[in-house]
Amino acid sequence: MKKLLYCLSVFLFAAIISPAQNNKFDGLNMNMGNLFRLSDAKTRSISPENLTGQKGKGGMANPSDKDKRNTANAHNAARDLGQGWKVNPYIIINAGETITIAEMEGPGAIQHIWMTPTGVWRNSILRIYWDDEKEASVECPAGDFFGMGWGEYAPLRSLAVCVNPGSAFNCYWAMPFRKKCKITMENINTENMVLYYQVDYTLTEVPEDAGYFHAQFRRANTNNTSDYTIVDGIKGKGQYVGVYMAWGVNNNGWWGEGEIKFFMDGDTKFPTICGTGTEDYFCGSYNFENKVKHEYEAFTTPYSGLSQVIKPNGLYKSQQRFGLYRWHIMDPVRFEKDLKVTIQDLGWRSGGRYLPQHSDIASVAFWYQREPHAHFPALPSKNELEVN
Repeated sequence: MKKLLYCLSVFLFAAIISPAQNNKFDGLNMNMGNLFRLSDAKTRSISPENLTGQKGKGGMANPSDKDKRNTANAHNAARDLGQGWKVNPYIIINAGETITIAEMEGPGAIQHIWMTPTGVWRNSILRIYWDDEKEASVECPAGDFFGMGWGEYAPLRSLAVCVNPGSAFNCYWAMPFRKKCKITMENINTENMVLYYQVDYTLTEVPEDAGYFHAQFRRANTNNTSDYTIVDGIKGKGQYVGVYMAWGVNNNGWWGEGEIKFFMDGDTKFPTICGTGTEDYFCGSYNFENKVKHEYEAFTTPYSGLSQVIKPNGLYKSQQRFGLYRWHIMDPVRFEKDLKVTIQDLGWRSGGRYLPQHSDIASVAFWYQREPHAHFPALPSKNELEVN
């Protein structure tokens, strides 16, 4: 038995540290099992202290540049110390302005994004463009992209996204690119915003079968159909890897009875994958209820969570609101030609009958696919994005 266990452990360890499918270690797939393996990949990072990510070009801002916006924003604090002493740790994005916060030449991959934007998170629009595309593959309010759709901080601890104290947004989705990458932030608010941020990436070969990362935001306030559409119109080959939902309930009773459905590769009336209930899909059960306290119990795990429960306060917060996420990291939903994902907006009414609801629902769908991607629907206007 000991010999069998030893052989099994060796096999599992070998599987963990084995290279990518093409037997070439490319520096993209680092994890605890192969972290010791050396690579020719080059690590780079873009922040306000190194806006280009170039080697040996970090921390060069000079307090004497105080007349140049976004090149020496902390010039007053550093006035006694000079160059190299945290002279430009953030940028300012004026009201109505769009700024390119990162641009890099490939091949390579983004490995981590950190930021902490001020102001209204729904009014900070994050966009990411791959290679030479004109239409963004990621278009989403920053708050929703990082699982904070209601504009209020709540801790979130998962493999793909972490939100830490002080409204620190972290993203760990791997985002490979072959030619170039451009990241922009648009401030649609009426006030200027301050943005601290860092984009950590690697310059390395990208496997032929690597897909491009996509994220699409949608909102229905209020939802007027039985099925809320998380995403549709996806064309091509790829894999769906997760969703974040900000769900506001406008009726009494349990609100999450609806089933999620995945229509793929030519499905029409009936889907290939059909879930059994909203809390089931988000890997909970029985109303997310703590049976001792008789209340919703927030939780965050590596792959799923009810990360936020906002209760009415008897004054201006009149509705219950929830933040949920489900990452398909271990179980991606693969499609060959097309994909549509819906979830029923369903609760209970008297007599043990289902209640079609009219909830306030926003979502961000995350997936990988080959380019080009299908045209995204227009992002809602500022008023349509507002939490109200």
